[in-house]
Amino acid sequence: MTLVDFILMTRVSLLVMITVFQSSLLVVDAEQPAPPSSRPHIIFIIADDLGWNDVGFHGSNQIPTPNIDALAYSGLILNNYYVTPICTPSRSALMTGKYPIHTGMQHGVLYGAEPRGLPLSEKLLPEYLKELGYKNHIVGKWHLGSYKKEYTPLYRGFDSHLGYWTGHQDYNDHTACETEMWGLDMRRGMEPAWDLHGKYSTDIFTEEAVRIIKDHNTSEPLFLYLAHAAVHSANPYNPLPGPDNIAAESNITDFHRRKFSVMLAKLDESVGHVVHALQSHQMLNNSVIVFTTDNGGPAAGFNLNAASNWPLRGVKNTLWEGGVRGVGLIWSNKTISGVSSELMHITDWLPTLLSAANNDLWNNDDNLLDKIDGFNQWPSFLYGEPSNRTEVLHNIDDIHGNAALTVGDWKYINGTNYNGQWDGWYGPSGRSDEPYKIELVKDSFVGIVMKEIDRPLDSSELILETRSEATINCSKKNSELHTHCNPLESPCLFNIREDPCETNNLANRFPNILSHLSSIVKKFNKTAVPPGNMPVDSRGDPKFWDYLWTNFGDYGVVNNDVSV
Repeated sequence: MTLVDFILMTRVSLLVMITVFQSSLLVVDAEQPAPPSSRPHIIFIIADDLGWNDVGFHGSNQIPTPNIDALAYSGLILNNYYVTPICTPSRSALMTGKYPIHTGMQHGVLYGAEPRGLPLSEKLLPEYLKELGYKNHIVGKWHLGSYKKEYTPLYRGFDSHLGYWTGHQDYNDHTACETEMWGLDMRRGMEPAWDLHGKYSTDIFTEEAVRIIKDHNTSEPLFLYLAHAAVHSANPYNPLPGPDNIAAESNITDFHRRKFSVMLAKLDESVGHVVHALQSHQMLNNSVIVFTTDNGGPAAGFNLNAASNWPLRGVKNTLWEGGVRGVGLIWSNKTISGVSSELMHITDWLPTLLSAANNDLWNNDDNLLDKIDGFNQWPSFLYGEPSNRTEVLHNIDDIHGNAALTVGDWKYINGTNYNGQWDGWYGPSGRSDEPYKIELVKDSFVGIVMKEIDRPLDSSELILETRSEATINCSKKNSELHTHCNPLESPCLFNIREDPCETNNLANRFPNILSHLSSIVKKFNKTAVPPGNMPVDSRGDPKFWDYLWTNFGDYGVVNNDVSV
């Protein structure tokens, strides 16, 4: 070999080595995770019909909720947080930032065969977030309209939907039975998901949420709206279904409450899986997680359910505290932790989450806060600043003839539903002789994740202190007074801070305060739009659509027969 040949061969070898090295760098670069989003991921988990006393962090020992509790103790518990009394109005308030009286959604729920939806003139939370670059996914319940495709999630700001359009479903066959109609209500986007028959709803929604998180490009912000069916009752033939692989709480003697415990256990497990997936995909430190109920719990057999709001008065679809004071918390590595007593309403989530997302739309949207009823609570969550909210309109329903309002420490309530049948206090109390199982909280999925990110729940004493602060105990003094209140006869007035269980009617003692709150309700009512409720349309009956709840308004009718 000549010297020239040696030099040429050496140069070729070096070029090959350099090429291989560069190729390996490209492979390494390709495997590197995408740069994190500059905006936080927003994970909004909404439970259906969860009662105040169905979670451990509010003082119940009866049904363990270790993952929800761990998220609460490591985040901020919202102890003075209000929702609306029933499903559709709450979801409309969340999505628009407006009281239901301002969108025509104030009267009851929306039915699958009803030809209406949340007005298309309303701009929804996912539409705002999409303008900020968010990828938006809804998993689970919609319940804001589906009679035409324009009212369904994919046309209102969401990029995907696996779930259902009506107000409830069977957890195994995924049918909905309402207004004497019955049919499948489970979809992927606009297409029916017949193949999911026999798989438990909570598992389906959990697996889809985890898949979305794992497949998400972390350089883009994610909005995941996880709207569970749990713990809403299912169809009348099996109202409280739970999977066989989860054991009921053996200490619960009431059969229905014991079945409810299985449904709740699966909901709690779901929260753990979602938080674990966020951490595994390196998204948790840049996430804001909200957990909330949509309304108070249907207790004592109401709606064939077995939730508990104890010691609060009333149930779902009443304006008592048991119907409108909601389980709620927020978690972020930026927010303070502990228990917040600041006044908050479900309408506040829209401006609050837009603020958390570093929203730059405020000045470009003709002052959004002037158009909505919600308040930005983000400064309160970050720094513990006092809330700007001083009053909450719980609802005005002129069809049912009831209204309720809280201003500061005072609550006004006039009229009620069900002719007063559900205006009492209903157990179970959730208290038991067994001690609170702190180790379950620490060893839960969420508890383990908190330890991994250096936010361990090590102090049992601190957990118990936080739990005690988040527990409502009605004073013996107020219980002994127990001044009669029948809002069907005359308006009632309560000092809701001192008497959250609404036992002592102070209307006769403070007539001026009663009159003042009544005048505020009348002022609100002048701004109300008429309820948008419509009679059920026979065209929407699933029997005409292969037993599928569908967007029937997009199709025609020929000779009184539904046709396409």
